[in-house]
This record gives sequence, C-alpha cells and structure tokens, in this order.
Amino acid sequence: MSREIIKMAARNLKKAVPLMLKHQIPTTPTNYALWYTYVSEQSPELNKRLDTVIEQHHTCPPVNAEMLYREYVSDPIEVDVLDMRQNLEAMVAELSHSLKDTNLDATQFQCRIDSNFDRLNRIEEEGISLEKVLGIVRSLVKESDDIRSSTQYFTGQLNKAQQEIDALKQQLVKSEQIILYDALTGIFNRRAFDNDLRGSLSQSPDGLCLILVDIDHFKTFNDNYGHQLGDQVLKAVAKRLLEACRNGAKIYRYGGEEFAVIIPKSQLSSSRHLAESMRRGLEKISLKDRRKNVRINKITASFGVAQWHKNLEGAELIEKADKLLYEAKRLGRNRVMPIPS
Repeated sequence: MSREIIKMAARNLKKAVPLMLKHQIPTTPTNYALWYTYVSEQSPELNKRLDTVIEQHHTCPPVNAEMLYREYVSDPIEVDVLDMRQNLEAMVAELSHSLKDTNLDATQFQCRIDSNFDRLNRIEEEGISLEKVLGIVRSLVKESDDIRSSTQYFTGQLNKAQQEIDALKQQLVKSEQIILYDALTGIFNRRAFDNDLRGSLSQSPDGLCLILVDIDHFKTFNDNYGHQLGDQVLKAVAKRLLEACRNGAKIYRYGGEEFAVIIPKSQLSSSRHLAESMRRGLEKISLKDRRKNVRINKITASFGVAQWHKNLEGAELIEKADKLLYEAKRLGRNRVMPIPS
C-alpha cells in the first residue's frame, strides 16, 4: 500500500470517528466500514440513504446499518452463508488459475513472437529465401491465433463469473428478506425488532417510546372465514400501520397477530397520539371474503404505549407496554392505553 493511500485512509478515519461519536454509533467493524465509505464519498446513493436514516432516527439503528453495509459496502464473499462462500471461493480459484494460465501463455507467445520478429529483421542481412519468410509469417499468424484463443477463454471465464456473481447477489437479497423481514406482511420481523430495540437502548434511549398492537378477536377471523382471510387481515393491518409511521417510527411484526412500533426521540403524549391515529385508521379497513361473498368491516386493535425511563431494561419496557395493551383488552378492546391525563 502506498504512503498516499495510507494518508488518505487516516484522513477518512479522522472524519468518520467524530461523526460516529456525534450520532452515538457503536464502534463495530461494520459501522467503521460504513462510515468510512460515507466520508470518502465513494457512493452518493449511500450518503443520501444514510443521511435520511440519521434525520429520521438521530442515529443509525443496527438493522439499517446492516442493510446499508450489505447493499453498498460489503462484497458477497463476506456474507456468512456457507454455500455462497463456497461458490465464491471456487469461482475465485478458477479465475485465478485461468489468469495464471493466460499470463503464462501470453509470456510464452511473446517470446516466440519476438523471436520471429528477430528473424524477420535479419532477412536482408542473411538473405533468407521467400519460402522461409512466408514460414515466419505463418508462424506469427499461428502465435496470434493461439493468444487470441487463450484470451477468449479467459474472457469467457470472466463472463461466466459475472453471471454467477449476479445470481449470488439475488440469493443475498433473498437471504436478507428472510433474516430481517416477515414473509407474510413484508414489514420488519421480530429479529429486526430485537436488534433495533437493543441498539436504541445502548445508544440514545432518551424519549424512546414503544407501542404494542394486538388485533382484536383475531381468532374469530380464522375460525369464521379461514386462515386465508386471516392472512389478508394481517397484511392489511400491517400496511395501514406502516402508512401511519412518521418521524422515524418503525413497525415490526412482533408475533402472531401482534405488532410493535419503536419511536425514537418522542414523548408519551405524542406516541399515544400516533397510536390513536393508527387505531382509527384500522377501523376503516374493509376486506371482502370472496368465498362467502361478505365484506369484513369490523377490524380493530388494542394498543399499549410505554416510554423508556432511566435504568429501564428492554424486557421491562416491553412488559410495561404489554400490561397496558392487556388493560386495553380488559376495558373492552379497540382503545389505546394509558388514557391521557
């Protein structure tokens, strides 16, 4: 590595570290790489996406950091998926072998071509016959054909490698969907929730609020109309809740018919207001059961809203919101707890 490259790397790190401290970003290898790329301005699209995340959350939640890192920074070979790693290693080995063969062939061909040119340069001095001159020319043509065949093979290998890389990228996108997203509703899943809540509590928990949402009488939908309609209800509720999210609020499928919303830098009153807006939005959902030719209009949910306070653990914050949710159920459902004072 040249001294100039080392100096440039040092300058970028000096820019990246203060930004990470400012936004309370954990000093992990992934975050270092992400913010190093950000300050080096190698990817304008990454900078735009990261600026938007920071504006919404006042930090970069772990799930967002992981997704941005995978999309803009990491190479496929870094992905911790065994078959992808094995495919990439095999492809790299094959390309390396092909490159060495091509380089060796090129060196040998160059020596033979140089020799033939030397012989051509001695034509006048040595009085070489026309037949021998034509023989040298034919030899040059053959050497050119051989090197062309060798380079064409290597080019073919490169094209094949590019196709395999494209296929691996598609696999990577699918694996990310499995890891971070709920397959049915398309929103973030429980794993993403756990990561983001843990990250939020370790970085800047002041003002952090949590909303837990549970669809009322969901078992009835499945019993009366079947699981297919139940799935439609889950997707419709998830979509309506997602549409209501503002100011950095993120929604997750917490499990079954239950959803969670993490709201950074908020207040209990404003988070409760958001939950109330969500509740009213769910009341407007209308679905049609095509098999029975009836329309379902009575979709409601109960909400529990809790705010983090000093020394409160993540599990305790969830328990606090959960208790308020079940208090809403006990009082008749389709309501938000706590009641505003």
